[in-house]
Order: sequence, then C-alpha cells, then structure tokens
Amino acid sequence: MRVLVVEDDRVLAAQLRDALSDAGYAVDHADNGVDAHYLGEVEPYDVVVLDLGLPRMDGITVLKKWRSAGRAMPVVILTARDGWHEKVAGIDAGADDYLGKPFHME
Repeated sequence: MRVLVVEDDRVLAAQLRDALSDAGYAVDHADNGVDAHYLGEVEPYDVVVLDLGLPRMDGITVLKKWRSAGRAMPVVILTARDGWHEKVAGIDAGADDYLGKPFHME
C-alpha cells in the first residue's frame, strides 16, 4: 500500500513516515502543497495523510484540486485546526476523515 504523507513539520513527518514504514507501507513525503499536489496527480496513492497549514499551497486547495481533477484516493486530514467549521470545510472539500493534532500513533 502506498501512502503520501503531506506534513511540513519535519519531526512529525519523520515520526509518521517511520511508523507507517514499520507497519509495512511504502511512504512518500511532501513538505509543501505544491509538491503534494504534483505527487497526488502523478502517483497512484492508496491513501493520503494531509496537513492543512502548508507552505506554497494550503491543504484545502490541494484537496480541492485533486477532487476537481477526478483523483479519488482516500484523504485523511491531519491538522491542528480542530474547530467545527474547519472540519466541515475539510469534509466539504473532499476529505474522507479528519484527525486533530495532537494525536496518539496507536
């Protein structure tokens, strides 16, 4: 299974990458929205873990672009933005789930 982790926090990205790799997943990483958008367009990911507060292009914009282009891979938003309206905006943009930071890896 191929996973794209889109996270600009280097420590958290490394923790996610390591945990998912240890669980047997093939993991790619992007630390900004422009690179994430490109990878999501050209690679066949089984799932994407997507931060919202990204440099160069925010996560909601990335997600909307993927969905408008017909990209249907499941997307889990992982963000510190945990307000109700942000959750609704994420789901409305096409996210399949929404997880607030901080979280427990288990």
